[in-house]
Amino acid sequence: MNSQQDVIYGLMNDLEEVLDKGLPILPNVVVVKKDSVIEILDNIFSALPEEIKEARSLIRRKDELQYEAQQRAEKIVADAQAEANRLLSEAELLRAVQREAEKIKEQVINDCEEIKRKALEDADAVRNQAIDEALRTRDGASVYAEQVLVNLEQNLNQLQEIVKNGQVQLERRRAESESQFLDYAN
Repeated sequence: MNSQQDVIYGLMNDLEEVLDKGLPILPNVVVVKKDSVIEILDNIFSALPEEIKEARSLIRRKDELQYEAQQRAEKIVADAQAEANRLLSEAELLRAVQREAEKIKEQVINDCEEIKRKALEDADAVRNQAIDEALRTRDGASVYAEQVLVNLEQNLNQLQEIVKNGQVQLERRRAESESQFLDYAN
């Protein structure tokens, strides 16, 4: 194990030398040969013990699993939020439908009350008209009956006059006849 550490430390020293030999262009900025750095890094990775490679692989797998779990959790939360929104909008829709149904019910009740009120008014008007018509008919019948009775009375008076005149004439004729008979007899 010490020999692997020595190899890694030696490669790190090589990397440090490449950086030191690089061309400084700014403070803390150095231009180096890319191929040299990549070769040293590849050698460092190759020299790492298997445990470190496995640990690195496990860390990568852990990160992948965390990412997948995070994605699934976010999807579950998003799905739950969408379902909650759907249920909430359904509940709001149901409340809106119930409010509209109440409005329609109230309108129907008001319309029925108005129809009932108008029907009662119309019934009262028809009843009052029938009463007025009956009173006019009764009054008209009374006037007609009175006229008939007055006419009948006049006719009866005329007939009575005629009867009296007839009786008077009969009495006169009888008296004349008797007087003629007595004159004849005498």
